[in-house]
Amino acid sequence: MSSAFEEVVRDLAEEHAALERVLRAMPASTWDLPSHSPGWLARDQVAHLAYFDEAAELAIRDPETFTAGVAAANAANGNVEGQYLDKGRAMTPEQLFDWWKGASSSLVAAARLVDPKARLPWYGPAMSGVSFLTARLMECWSHGLDVVDVASLPRPDTDRLRHVAFISFRARPFSYATRGLTMPDIPVRVELTSPGGEPWVFGEDDALNVVRGTATDFCRVCTQRRHLADTSLSIEGDAAREWMDIAQAFAGPPGQGRHPGEFPKEPTPK
Repeated sequence: MSSAFEEVVRDLAEEHAALERVLRAMPASTWDLPSHSPGWLARDQVAHLAYFDEAAELAIRDPETFTAGVAAANAANGNVEGQYLDKGRAMTPEQLFDWWKGASSSLVAAARLVDPKARLPWYGPAMSGVSFLTARLMECWSHGLDVVDVASLPRPDTDRLRHVAFISFRARPFSYATRGLTMPDIPVRVELTSPGGEPWVFGEDDALNVVRGTATDFCRVCTQRRHLADTSLSIEGDAAREWMDIAQAFAGPPGQGRHPGEFPKEPTPK
């Protein structure tokens, strides 16, 4: 049986492969379509992944250099986002694909050398190897979804979403903290149906506040790729509703999210 660390490394590589199939099939014109992230093109989503996969590889292979670079950028109030977006927009689709492909492949190669017990530096607190790579998988899936949403190319959800669902559940306190809010001391249970049809349950059995639905809907809401109104999630209890209204699984300040009506509801499994 593989360890949790080996599993997330394998699933990260498979998530990269799923996005690669989409990017290889995209016409050149699609790379410059506006995505549903305000101000971002489809190509910008790929540039974001390429930049942070490169950064993640550096954090693994040379944590001292990575940490020094982050400190220097913070001291200079550097516009990191503007830098990688400008870099990506100056590239042809083929060049941008090669950048992303090289960065993602190098990250997986570096990940295979990580001591699972090590703590890896990042832009916030250091993380365990599993959490570090789970975050990269979530990023690949969610920013890849931004591309898929405008490219109209298939990238079916798989049970790799379990990683995204787990980190989304664990991020409930962060959803409040990043907004300067206090999370109520009320447990919330999450009951999901996986893409493969299996039940996934997170939280306490006796919790009265419950989120029920598909992993597809839950992960889209928690990564702010769908508004709650555009899903079929069932919410029981005020604490569960409050969380789902502000859910944020990714690091950083509160995201803009999506507006109601941007997307049709996913069909509910029978």
